[in-house]
Amino acid sequence: MSQVEITINGRQYRVACEDGQETHLTTLAGYFDGKMTSLIDEVGQIGDTSLMVMAGLLIADELSDANEELTNIRNAAENDYASKVSALAEQIESLADSLNAG
Repeated sequence: MSQVEITINGRQYRVACEDGQETHLTTLAGYFDGKMTSLIDEVGQIGDTSLMVMAGLLIADELSDANEELTNIRNAAENDYASKVSALAEQIESLADSLNAG
C-alpha cells in the first residue's frame, strides 16, 4: 500500500492507495482541486466543508450525466444491433425461400 501527498484548496493531505495507483490518485486530486478553485472563484472562501460538499455534488452531477449518456449510447447500440440482426434474419429467410422455390 502506497501513500500519496495531495493538495486540495492549498492544504496537504496524505492519502493511502494501492501500489501503482499513485499517478491516478494525483490526477483525481488535481481534478477535485480544480473544482474547489472554480467554486472559490464563484462563491468565495465559505469554508472547507461546504466547498468540499459543493465540489463533490458538482462531480456527482457530472458523473450522473456521463452515466446517462453512456446508457443512451448502449441502448442505441443495442437497438442498432437488434435491427441489424432482424434485417439479416429477413435476408436469410428471403434467401431460403428463393432456394426452396428453385
